[in-house]
Formats: sequence, structure tokens, C-alpha cells
Amino acid sequence: MKQVVQNYRSGELALLDVPVPGCRPGGVLVRSAYSLISTGTELMKVSEAGMSMLGKARSRPDQVAKVVQSVAANGVPATYRKVMGKLDSYTPLGYSLCGVVEQVGAGIDDVKAGDVVACAGNEHALHAELNWVPKHLYAPVPDGLPPRRAAFGTVGAIALHGVRRGEPQLGDVALVVGLGLIGQLVVQLLAAAGVRVVGADPDPERCELAVRLGAADCADPASAALEAAVAGLTGGHGADQVYLAAGGGSNEPVELAARLSRDRGRVVDIGKCRLDLPWNAFYEKELDVRFSRSYGPGRYDPAYELEGRDYPIGYVRWTERRNLACFLDLLARGRVDVEPLASHTADFADAVETYRKLEGGDLKAVAVLFRYPGRTGAAEPPAVAVPAAAPARNGAARTPVRPAAAPVRLAFVGAGSYATSMLLPHLSPLDGVELGTVVTTTALSAANARRKFGFAEATTDLDAVLGDPSVDAVFVVTRHSSHAELTRRALLAGKAVFVEKPLALTGDELAGVLAAVEESGNDRLQVGFNRRFAPLLREARGQFGARKGPASLRYLVNAGRLENGSWYLRQDTEGTRFAGEGGHFIDTASWLLAADPVSVHAAGPPGGEHLRVLLRYPDDSTAGIDYVTTGPPGFPKETLDLVADGKVLRLDDFVRAAVYEGRRRRWVGSRLPRTRDKGQRAELEAFLTAVRTGGPMPVPLQSLVATTAATLAVRTALAAGAPVSLAGAR
Repeated sequence: MKQVVQNYRSGELALLDVPVPGCRPGGVLVRSAYSLISTGTELMKVSEAGMSMLGKARSRPDQVAKVVQSVAANGVPATYRKVMGKLDSYTPLGYSLCGVVEQVGAGIDDVKAGDVVACAGNEHALHAELNWVPKHLYAPVPDGLPPRRAAFGTVGAIALHGVRRGEPQLGDVALVVGLGLIGQLVVQLLAAAGVRVVGADPDPERCELAVRLGAADCADPASAALEAAVAGLTGGHGADQVYLAAGGGSNEPVELAARLSRDRGRVVDIGKCRLDLPWNAFYEKELDVRFSRSYGPGRYDPAYELEGRDYPIGYVRWTERRNLACFLDLLARGRVDVEPLASHTADFADAVETYRKLEGGDLKAVAVLFRYPGRTGAAEPPAVAVPAAAPARNGAARTPVRPAAAPVRLAFVGAGSYATSMLLPHLSPLDGVELGTVVTTTALSAANARRKFGFAEATTDLDAVLGDPSVDAVFVVTRHSSHAELTRRALLAGKAVFVEKPLALTGDELAGVLAAVEESGNDRLQVGFNRRFAPLLREARGQFGARKGPASLRYLVNAGRLENGSWYLRQDTEGTRFAGEGGHFIDTASWLLAADPVSVHAAGPPGGEHLRVLLRYPDDSTAGIDYVTTGPPGFPKETLDLVADGKVLRLDDFVRAAVYEGRRRRWVGSRLPRTRDKGQRAELEAFLTAVRTGGPMPVPLQSLVATTAATLAVRTALAAGAPVSLAGAR
């Protein structure tokens, strides 16, 4: 299928061939009929992509701060790969469309194939022929409402939520600053609510349009006529509400709001304009400043948007989905008219040229619609099959037979940040490796990975990959909650599997993986515990030498805080943060101590900001792991001390290490933090060698299971307040 994309690094726009998205549970697959270009929001994004690197940095200081933190935590090379990987990727455009339901996912009962729906969201209502849309980001279109008008649903919900934030009442007077697409809709919604509206915009054509659509008066914000219009309607008191629907870097809109608001009036920011509040003016009038967050309550809440958890109507009357449905109803009843705003309609095939004309000023429009082929008539039969479990392959060979000289053909399930910054850059240049297929749930991420790393194919169909006999190994690099099931299915399909940590989030998941090994006879499994492969740590262990007596190991992990909204924080589905990455540190300790733990004890406060894990080993060695999230970002992420036989091995964040013995100190590697190699490349090479030669996996299955069991036991130990025995964990 085709999708409009942009490369944020170069600014290139393209109509790209991408895989058809799968129809996942909790949503519907929609074939687009019309999608809307918001000439304000989208052209701002297009323009930003065309800036120089310095210009991009100036426009996004929040992202620059993240880069600085990443350099401190991960080093320059890893940060560079991650940043450039994100910049040199195609990003989607679009967030408002109308289309026909082509397939219904499990759990959806309010629409059926053939129904017409309006869709929202900058990850789901894209300029693409097909989109998967979760339940709370679509709404059925009322009978008789043309799809081209319903395509305005998302921007209508934005305007409607902005109006609700202003709490207008019958007889109020409102000032709308900025008469682009959102501003014109705000004018109409206010007029429909019995509010007298004054519009402000320097473009006389937009002012004229606003008057035709219901404004009492409009004028240039720099003219005396605007102030006179507000004074005439309010008896000189000022506007009850001011709605800022303007964009740009000027502070004039907020200064105008202060000047023309009444005492204790409300100022609602809907657009993205500069907000250097003139303190005296806002203080003297005691103005109420409010922000309007996109489509309404539920926006940016994954539990609402992706998991389908609605807010009770008794507590949240107008969610983003209810706003979307309400605006469609207003359109259907003729209370709002969007036809005068749709000043240009283009065929979807001409999307790139349309953007260029808009950006260059050759096309002037408030809103532009893309018209898709085959937009009328009944919906076509479903094009994508609902994924089903791969059939088990009883008796699969423990060491798969493959031609020794043939390249190792890989399939990747998942192509997120870690896969594209830490794994694929190491794999793509290696001889004897063939990147076969990349599988993702979203079409564009698969297309990006194919373009950047040279995959032969990109798809959203996992079954086809697992059933492909030419695939030697499957990499599972998805979110934590899917690791165990995907690993189980790949093992049953007879594939060698590299799964990023964790292998499992529960004991039942771990048991399921082991049952798949038993059923298939396929134990070709590697978990991404890469630190034991780090060159600096391996060299330090070699210099430390063999142990004679028990050892004491201390491992401090300065994990740092996560951003609000991070999927790592979704413990109900993705497990605790330590369950997700704690296996790294347990595996490293067990490798250094050359044994698997026999018991686990854990302690920490209820908030999980400081977790202390104590592991005991068969020879009475111990490993203490302090996992903290409140440490300063400037402190190293990982520091480790191993003490035994009168010697100490000291590791500082994989940039330098030393071995102390008596009064001597032997440095290992560089003292300067020029590089930070945590062993990903060496681990991948060891895994590929095992697949190519049929030799043993880099880490024995028993060790992988023991580390996973110990990681899971931390939660049990916390709840019990006592050590948990791991005897017979396998």
C-alpha cells in the first residue's frame, strides 16, 4: 500500500510503498476515503524537517537535553547511532481521516466491515491507504454525512475541546485570535453555542470567511478596529474568553489577549504560539490561563487510546472519542459547515506535489483533502488475516541442518529504537549474514528498517516468516510482554532464536518456553544478556584470574528516572522495570562468579525507587545489586566491584576497569571514556557462529533459565520479606 512519509533529517517527502498493517485486537482496519491536511500543524512539521541540524536543535531544546543525558549514560558512539537512526527515518504525516472499515479486530462490537468511520491520531489516522485504528480513536459517521466532511472530525474535536476549556455561556463575547483551520472551526462552534464572536487575523480573506461562518466582526489584530469591535459588543468591559488559535514565534497574540480580555476573563491556548505572559497585565486583571490538550481527555493516555479503557461518563463527560462523535453530529445536523474550509482537494497520488505547493506558497488553502482511489461502493474483502499460532513442529532437529557455506538468513520481529541503534548496525555490515524479513505491527517502521539496513522484505505478517524455511534465525526485539510467546512460537517453528531481555515476565511464561523446547527438541536460544561479552569486562576477568575462595560482588545500577508515558512504566502489562532489565545484572554477576544463584533476597521501599537484591551462590559467594532510579544523571550508570582472594576487580561503566592486588593496580583499557562497549557486537557474532556451525549456543540454556528465574524471584522475595530458594529452578 502507499503512505505519505517524510525523512526528518533531509526533509524529503515521499509516497512510499509499505506493508499493509495487520488488524490487531481492540481496533479496526480502515481503508481511507479522504484524509485531511491541517495546513497549520502539518506544514509546521514539514518546515521543521527542512531546517539545518542547528535549526532543528534550536526548535527542539527538549530533545537536545535528552541527547546530552544519553551521551552521559551511553557514550558518544551509541548516542550518535541512536540519534541519527531516528533522524534518518521516514516519519508519518496526517492525523484526521474518514474511511470504510475493512476488518474488525477481536473485542470490537460497535462497528462492522463496511461501516464508515472518522479516525483520529498522528499514529493511526495517517495519510495512507489503510490504517489500523484503536477503538477510542474512531467514531461511526452518521447516516447522510459525506465522507469528505467527516474527514474533518479530528480537527473538529480539537476545536471543540478548546471551546469546552473556555466554558462559554449564552450571551458571552469571545475573541478568536488566528483564523486558520482551527480558528474557523472555533468561530462556528462558539456561534452555535450562542456566543458572539470577534475574530482577529491579518489575512482579510480569512476575516471575511469567518464573518460568513458566524463571526459578528473580524479585523487585523494590529488595527484599532479590532479593539473597537470588542468594546462595542461588551460595553467596553472586554471579551469573556480569548481563544489563541495562532501559531508562530510572536508574542503578540498573548499580549492582545491581555489587552482585550475583561477582568477575570479566560485565555485558552489551543494553538502553538509564544506565551511570554506580560505579568502586570495578567496579574491586574487576574486572568485565568488555560491550555487545551488536543482532542480531549484520554489523549496521550495509552490505557485509554491503545487498551480501550474508557473513562466513566459520570466523571469525564467529554472524552476525545465523545468529542469526535459530537463534532460529527454537529456536522450532520448542519450546525457546523466545513465545505467553505476545504479549499482544495487533491488525488492521493499527487500528495507529494501538493505538499510542495503548500510549502512553497503556490497553493494557498485553509485545509486540503486527499481523495483516495476506490473510495465509493462496498468495502473490499479483508486483505489481512488475523494472526494465528504457528503449528508445532514435533521432533524438530536440536541442531538445524543448513549448508555450511550459505549465509545465515535472519528475520527481525520488531524494529524499535534498540534494534535499530544497538543490533542492526552491527549485523548489517557482517559477511555471511542475510537480512531476510523485518516484521512489525506498524507498516512504516518495517519500511524504515528495510530501507536503512537492507532487509529483503518488510511485512506485518509473522506467520509467513515463521513458516519460511529459508529463515535460519529469528530476532525477537519487541515489547517485554510479547517476548515469551514470540520465542515459544519461533522455537516450535524450528528456528534459532535471539530474544532481547527479558525472556519471560512470569513463571508460567518461562514454563511455556521450556515446554516449547521439550516439545520441539529445539533448544537454539540466546537471550540478549550482552554484558558478559563486553571486551573490557572480559579482559578484566582474565587479569583477575581464577578464584580459590568465596567472592563478594557489589553492583550499583544508576538506572535514572523514566519520562512520563514511557511504556516501561506500564507494570500491569510490561512487568516491573527491574523484571525488564534486571536480568542483565544478574547474568553479569553469575558469569563473573561462574555459577548460577541458589537463593534471592530483596528489599526496598514500596515506590521501587531503590531496590536491593542479594544473590547467594553454591560456594557461599554473594552478589549485591543496588538498583536505583533517583541518582544524578551525571553519575555513571553501572559500577561494579568484585572482591576475592585479596584482589579487587573494579569496573566503571564499561569505559575503564582496574584490578587491584596487594599494593598494585593494573589498569585495563582506556582511562578516558571515549567508548562504551557493552558487548552487543561480540554477543551477536557468537550467536551467528553458533547458528552457522551448529555449535553450542553462546550461553547454556540452563544459565538463561536460572537468570530469568532469579529475576522473577525478586518480586516474590519482596512480597514475602524473606529469601526465595532457587533449587531446581530449571
